[in-house]
Amino acid sequence: MEPGGESGCWFLYYAYGSNLLRERLLLRNPSAALCALARLQDFKLEFGHHQGRTSSVWHGGTATIAQSPGDEVWGIVWKMNTCNLSSLDKQEGVEDGIYVPIEVNVHTQAGKVLTCRSYQMKDYVPGPPSPQYKKVICMGAKQNGLPTDYQEKLEAIETNNYAGPVPIMEEIEASIKAEKINSA
Repeated sequence: MEPGGESGCWFLYYAYGSNLLRERLLLRNPSAALCALARLQDFKLEFGHHQGRTSSVWHGGTATIAQSPGDEVWGIVWKMNTCNLSSLDKQEGVEDGIYVPIEVNVHTQAGKVLTCRSYQMKDYVPGPPSPQYKKVICMGAKQNGLPTDYQEKLEAIETNNYAGPVPIMEEIEASIKAEKINSA
């Protein structure tokens, strides 16, 4: 990013996991604005546990992207103010070494190529997500109108059937309810 000018204040973030859901991202990153739906070529969506440890937030595997020729991942490009860069990094566990920021080139539906910040999990052991985490991803895909066949792929993901409490899920659901009340 060049200092000064508009690009000095904003960055593009490519979300493919729980941050597909607007309410989830806005919990910690209020500046996010929808920029485009986009496809990441030659990657696939995977779920895993960082160093074999289950996510204490989601109680299951969390999403990551792995290079995989011929595959594609659909997601959302969010335009965000650089003041939210540290909150996004924190949410993704960057300082704990769970996810590392990477740069990806994604293709929008309009055929533009955008260079975005995204995150990839380090040292993970594959493992299924909790039903709650899967639900947030599927809700986000639906909310933003990702391609139907991709939504169907997400719906088919196996979960670990975790049935205990997920406080962040309650926070997200409360936020969605509040929005409904405000827009009513």
